[in-house]
Amino acid sequence: MKKIILLVLLMGIGLSSCKSKKKYSDQLRTKNVQAERRKSTLDISRKEEKAILPAEPSKFIRFRIDSPSDYISTFAETAQLEMMGYGIPASITLAQGLLESGNGKGELAMKTNNHFGIKCHKGWEGDYDFHDDDEKGECFRKYNHPMYSFRDHSIFLTTRSRYAFLFNLRHTDYKGWARGLRKAGYATDPKYPQKLIYLIEKYDLHKYDRQSRKNNYKNTTVVTNDASNIHTVQKGDTLYSLSRKYYMSVDELMKLNNLRSADLSIGQPIKVK
Repeated sequence: MKKIILLVLLMGIGLSSCKSKKKYSDQLRTKNVQAERRKSTLDISRKEEKAILPAEPSKFIRFRIDSPSDYISTFAETAQLEMMGYGIPASITLAQGLLESGNGKGELAMKTNNHFGIKCHKGWEGDYDFHDDDEKGECFRKYNHPMYSFRDHSIFLTTRSRYAFLFNLRHTDYKGWARGLRKAGYATDPKYPQKLIYLIEKYDLHKYDRQSRKNNYKNTTVVTNDASNIHTVQKGDTLYSLSRKYYMSVDELMKLNNLRSADLSIGQPIKVK
């Protein structure tokens, strides 16, 4: 009888011990699941934070442009920023964009966001697509957002020696620029200058060549055409605002300038692309 009682007690202790172990195991499993969820949420938050300022959007963004005036209002500020950074008249940039992109509704612009008809050329490592132009199936540069087409247009003109003489002209001399682009071989159409001048005068695009001071761009953008572009920090500048201005991510700016924090000082030189 004593043996039976002892056996029952031992079995009860064993069952109790199993239940305790199972309870502890369930609690540990729950904690691990909660920890994984917290880690996953944190990782997602970090990814979303980094995704705020990508070097270029990961997805192709298609712009809906209904008219030439809509195109101008959409890209006038971008053209002015490019003018202050690279010295190309905003009127010329807008007129070329209107003409080359078919007011933003041309086939090439719609499928590549290429608003200036820039072909791939040797050394181009970005995305591309094929389009019939002077010849069938020519290679054209492709961008996920039109503003990168505007920036590439500026870089294209400032890094090729055949366009160098244009920068001796006043930025208000849109007629000289229009004729000079044809002379330098930007387009094969003999009436290219007249078409640009017509668009500039029809839509008063030359007013954007004189509005930069009103928009307070004069002292906020300092860009050179050499390999070491420098921005001098002004009051109100942040890494976020600079990243938007120069189409760079905050991470790129910090790495390029060996910055350990986002704090900036007035007068501080910042390297930009």
